[in-house]
Amino acid sequence: MNKLPVSISPHLHCGRSSRNIMLDVIIALLPAVIASTIIFGFRALMLILVTVAACVLSEYLTRKILKRPDTIKNLTAVVTGILLALNLPVTLPFWMAALGGAIAIIIVKEFFGGVGQNFVNPAITARIVLLMSFASQMNTWQPPMDYMMVGSDVVSSATYFSAVQTGQAIPSLMDMFLGVRAGSLGETCTLALLIGGVYLIARKVISPIIPLCFIGTVAVLGTLLGANPLYQMMSGGLMLGAIFMATDYTTSPITRKGKVIFGVGCGIVTILIRFFAALPEGVSYAILLMNILVPHIENLTIPKVFGEEAKAK
Repeated sequence: MNKLPVSISPHLHCGRSSRNIMLDVIIALLPAVIASTIIFGFRALMLILVTVAACVLSEYLTRKILKRPDTIKNLTAVVTGILLALNLPVTLPFWMAALGGAIAIIIVKEFFGGVGQNFVNPAITARIVLLMSFASQMNTWQPPMDYMMVGSDVVSSATYFSAVQTGQAIPSLMDMFLGVRAGSLGETCTLALLIGGVYLIARKVISPIIPLCFIGTVAVLGTLLGANPLYQMMSGGLMLGAIFMATDYTTSPITRKGKVIFGVGCGIVTILIRFFAALPEGVSYAILLMNILVPHIENLTIPKVFGEEAKAK
């Protein structure tokens, strides 16, 4: 007589692994990587390779020292490295980028247990640490296509928000869409980010709820405050953050209502920082703050088990 195996749930598996999902994310990020290389030159690609190498090496050495199983093959460190680089200016010294990769993996990820255990997004947290530690270098922006000017020195340019604050000429909406403007590597080309987002949704890697609620909230509140919603949606790191970082499995809610609250909350905090704080941009801080609130959001939105009796008041 054959015995029926007994195990804990889940009993069904979709057939996808963490590696498969991370590979899809890498594919979705390729348009942004290609766009950043075209817009800012070969140094952009080198910066991405540096952060990826730093993240992979940091994870390998940390897990080796802590005597934990090797997790390099699941590609999560590669994704973290790419996302971190896309949040950095092309002029950032390589050693600072490598330091950011080490912070993301060692402190934010591995010190909390590794994959699935970190409570905040590693790439965003590392970017904020770099921003606070090296403010000048993290706010030096190279003009688009500047590398094509043979023999010219690198000059600093202004992002959309800094241009608005200082009264400089702002890019056209078409330039904003195609990425012909100053900014971090992966935040300038809206077209490339949308292509990646559509791919992830089509592959069912991410749900469109968080990106739509995040971007929609920024557009609506920005309009109410007198700003052009298209500029608000395509400026700063909104598209990159909403599509690729706010949707991180580990640091975002799993319930449908929770995703809505999370996305709207990110949008509200972003607008508050953009319009009322001393900082020109607030996407990274908004996602980090909402990451911290995720356990409370899930406690409030978790569905009741069928047949469960209501708690006595």
